[in-house]
Amino acid sequence: MSKLSPISLTGTLPPKATPIVLTIAGSDSGGGAGIQADIKAISATGGYACSVITAITAQNTLGVDAIFAIPLEHVEKQLDAVFSDLNVQAVKIGMLADCNIIKLVAKKLATYRPAHVVIDPVMVATSGDLLLQQDAIATLKTELFSLADLITPNLPEAVALTGAPLPQDTNAMTDMVSQLRQLDCGAVLLKGGHLEQEADSTDLLIFADRIEHLSAPRTQTQNTHGTGCTLSSAIACYLAQGHELSQAVALGKEYISEAIAHADELKVGQGHGPVHHFFRGV
Repeated sequence: MSKLSPISLTGTLPPKATPIVLTIAGSDSGGGAGIQADIKAISATGGYACSVITAITAQNTLGVDAIFAIPLEHVEKQLDAVFSDLNVQAVKIGMLADCNIIKLVAKKLATYRPAHVVIDPVMVATSGDLLLQQDAIATLKTELFSLADLITPNLPEAVALTGAPLPQDTNAMTDMVSQLRQLDCGAVLLKGGHLEQEADSTDLLIFADRIEHLSAPRTQTQNTHGTGCTLSSAIACYLAQGHELSQAVALGKEYISEAIAHADELKVGQGHGPVHHFFRGV
């Protein structure tokens, strides 16, 4: 019996660094939003997901029944455990629940300084349930936004952040631009998904010196639970892979649009079901 020759490794390329994305958010027991949606989106778009859970919700497609904020000490231990071991390239931040957790996350990001931070200022669930305490909004703006490459408010969240009137059409979204530019962050992605009467779903990517419009045909479906979580996580994942911000947002918009378009292929729950994170297959 002949012996197999050893395989030469001469000239082989070193393995590429794994794009690691940390999601800091709440848990959705129904699996459609929060940490669960983030992990699915990061996995589906080519990253490795790790997590820090800030709150546990009793939640399904019909609504939110209860919210339990994770004790501050344990949130801190999760953050230190992840950052001290994993090479996190991007962080996505969702539900933070209260002022103390917001301040802690800001402190840790300032310490560990990940390359990219995307904040989805989660305040209201798809069902209309309030997910962020009112006194935490000001803390979010003053403590955390300055560390972000991008924040991704939907229209009700943008109203809460600025006090501006709620836009009734896509053209009116531009009326919020000057106030959103006053927020202390790198850029703002103003999402127009709530304008259900519009044929297209149009988002505005707002920089200090320009606005980029991103549009996709609107899909008529009630299965839109977790769209904001999914989009922001996908953007963070594309940033972790080395894409510049405009391209990462465009790729994220393409991904969420397809995930919504395929949402009705899933039969999950009796209310607002999830989008189809793995429409491309697994």
